[in-house]
Amino acid sequence: MQSLPRTSQLIEQGIEQGQHLGAQVYLSRDTQKIVDVAWGEVSPGVEMTPDSIQTWMSATKPVAAIAFAQQWEQGKLDLDRPVAELVQGFEQGGKEAITPRHLLTHTGGFRANRFKSPGEPWDEIIDAICATPLEPGWIPGERAGYHLHSSWFILGELVRITADMPPSDYYRKHIFKPLGMMNSWIGMPAAFYHNNAERIGQMPRTTSNPPLPSGFDQERWCTDCRPGGSGYGPASELGRFYEMLLNGGELNGQRIVDPETVALFTDRHRIGMDDRSFKHIIDWGLGFIPNSAKYGKETVPYGYGPHASEQAYGHSGYQSSVAFADPAHDLVAVVIFNGMPGEAAHHKRIYDVLGAIYEDLALA
Repeated sequence: MQSLPRTSQLIEQGIEQGQHLGAQVYLSRDTQKIVDVAWGEVSPGVEMTPDSIQTWMSATKPVAAIAFAQQWEQGKLDLDRPVAELVQGFEQGGKEAITPRHLLTHTGGFRANRFKSPGEPWDEIIDAICATPLEPGWIPGERAGYHLHSSWFILGELVRITADMPPSDYYRKHIFKPLGMMNSWIGMPAAFYHNNAERIGQMPRTTSNPPLPSGFDQERWCTDCRPGGSGYGPASELGRFYEMLLNGGELNGQRIVDPETVALFTDRHRIGMDDRSFKHIIDWGLGFIPNSAKYGKETVPYGYGPHASEQAYGHSGYQSSVAFADPAHDLVAVVIFNGMPGEAAHHKRIYDVLGAIYEDLALA
């Protein structure tokens, strides 16, 4: 691809090496699209296109954070009010002091997933998380450790309680539809899945030869609502979400949150803390990861490559994706690979590709 020569070369090399079946890249400057392109295959024998639907993995989390922010703006939720005051039974096991701020900054201390997902009913998942005890010696807010799903189900439950609707419906009604993200879901309907199954990207585990299927393209995963990880949609639509944030919470006349809310949620609220899950110092916003390259740009997990500015914020998805805004360059970037080659290989892949993107755009 002429406009992204280095980026294209790296992605095509990864396809040849068996790291991924294909990839999507979406880029915009000042909310104006400059690149929306795809390489390779969405599944064996099926071409990847910009309209293919990819799993976002944990890059889903900022959507759930903004849903919380909307209810917070309306005065229905408080960042520092104990969760147990709204979620009955959450106080079990020493969790009575945990607040939404702890949930959003991964400092709550209940990382264990004592539930089955997909497949277990929402209420049973919430009950299982409520019954999970605080980790020994953990004082909420004083330790940090990435919560893969547990805290994000509770954030979804808070929105469910205050908005009086299932979280999957809330995300669709109050975020995706207003932004024109018509092919994006966190828990897609079965009918949509069956009508679009060929568009949904496989996410094979490419650490083995032949690759092993992960199942993330199957109905039971796609239709499951996991606020911390079951977002699906084209890279371009996830890009629209970040364009809204970069534009102060509004896009094409649709106000999602106020500018002050964007600034608050993407600012650094957890600074210089060692993350016990990632085993690395990472700063954290309220559901967003600010660029933490100052702690080691080549080693920091969920980073934004060698050239992103300190103001960049976003989130990555497990061994597969990254989506972020870089206000210093008015840039939105979304990269999704459909292939999980292992932590080390993916870290190098995404670091190199993000570096190439900035170089191809003459931003480095």
